Amino acid sequence: MELSSSYIRVELDGDVAIATLARPEKRNALNEDFVRQLQDLFGEIPRTGLKALVLAADGDHFCAGLDLVEHWEKDRSAAEFTRICQGWHDAFTKMEYGGVPVIAALKGATVGGGLELASAAHVRVADQTTYFALPEGQRGIFTGGGATVRVSGLVGRARMVDMMLTGRVYHGQEAVDVGLCQYLVEGSSLDKALELAQKAASNPPLSNQAITAGLAHIQSMPALEAYYAEAFIAGVVNTQEESRERLRAFAEKTAHKVKPGQ
Repeated sequence: MELSSSYIRVELDGDVAIATLARPEKRNALNEDFVRQLQDLFGEIPRTGLKALVLAADGDHFCAGLDLVEHWEKDRSAAEFTRICQGWHDAFTKMEYGGVPVIAALKGATVGGGLELASAAHVRVADQTTYFALPEGQRGIFTGGGATVRVSGLVGRARMVDMMLTGRVYHGQEAVDVGLCQYLVEGSSLDKALELAQKAASNPPLSNQAITAGLAHIQSMPALEAYYAEAFIAGVVNTQEESRERLRAFAEKTAHKVKPGQ
C-alpha cells in the first residue's frame, strides 16, 4: 500500500497513519501538485482499513497556505482559479467526510489555506509556536479553500471577517478559546495528536464514521431532516455487533468508567 507522494510522506503506526506535509522550504505552501496529492491521499485512505490519521508537517510550520508565488507567476484567469478552488474543496471534503478521524498536529504558521486545511481535520492540536491567520485581505485576495464554511463555522462570521480585514493573528490560549483548535500543548503537538489518534482508532470504525462524516452531513441539513438522519444513523450504529459487546461490558461493570481528566 503506497500512500506517499512527492509532497506527502506517509508512515504507519499500527492502525494509524501519519501523513507529513513535506515541502518545508516553502513553509508547506500548497501548489497545484500538492493539492492533487492531497486529493489522492484522502480519496484512498477510507479504502485502506486504517482507523485514524495524523496530519503533521516537516519544518517549523504546518502550512502557509496557497503558494502565492506560483499563483502570481501563472497569472491565472478567473475560470482557471475557480477550478483550482474546486480542487481544494474536493481534497478537503474527502478529508472531512471520509469517515476516518483526522487529527492535525499544528505548529508555526497555520494561515490562509493552511488554516483551511487544518479546519477540515476533525481535531486540531496546537503547540506553543502555532499561530492562526487569514491574511487574504492584505494580499488582495479571498479565501477559496472552504474557509467561508469551515473557519466561519469554528470561530463565527464576525471573527472571520475581522481576521480577513485586519490581519488579526490568534495564538496560544486565545486560539483555543475562539475554537481554532481543541488542544494546546507545551511539548510536541505530534505526540499529542498521535495519542488522540490512537484513542480514536480504538473505537468501532462504524462509530467513527458516524461521528465524523455523519455529523458533518447532519450539520448542513434543516432541523427536521437532521433529526431523522440522526435517528437513522443511531439505529444503525447503536445496534452493531461491536456496540453489543461494549454494552455487555458496561452492564457487567467491566468497562472503563468516564472520569475527569481523561
